[in-house]
Amino acid sequence: MSTTTVPRVTTRPAPHATTDDDGWPRLVDAVRESGLYPTRAKAEQVTRTVLAALGPHVTGDERVDLARALPAEAARLIAAQIPATHRLTAARFVDEVASRTPGATPATARWDVSSVLSALPPLIGDDLVTRILAQLPPGYALLFGRADLTPAS
Repeated sequence: MSTTTVPRVTTRPAPHATTDDDGWPRLVDAVRESGLYPTRAKAEQVTRTVLAALGPHVTGDERVDLARALPAEAARLIAAQIPATHRLTAARFVDEVASRTPGATPATARWDVSSVLSALPPLIGDDLVTRILAQLPPGYALLFGRADLTPAS
């Protein structure tokens, strides 16, 4: 009698996946430090606003992988959003965040977006950031704290 070995398929979390309960506070603390926010409550509000705005624009496998790599609370913010039918330019994305933030200006919204998105790469890994950026319009790399090497059109 012959036996056939079936290869096991395993999924691996992102290099720094945060599946434990303290993942959300660590993310908020990273945003607070990055954005120099005076209180944890302000950093949490900014984090929620930016992730909820980002959710519709990350789709497909990248959306699933992003949700898996983030702390549960952040994953819910991403997953709760209905996928967008068209992607916003980076500038329009910042404007969208400004419209969701009372008293925000384009400059403060850009600061907020950059503070949150630049805190994500250590949690989700560079490969996933690269995949996410590949599906977004040019200009988002700077918001994630990366050089934007896309040729201008």
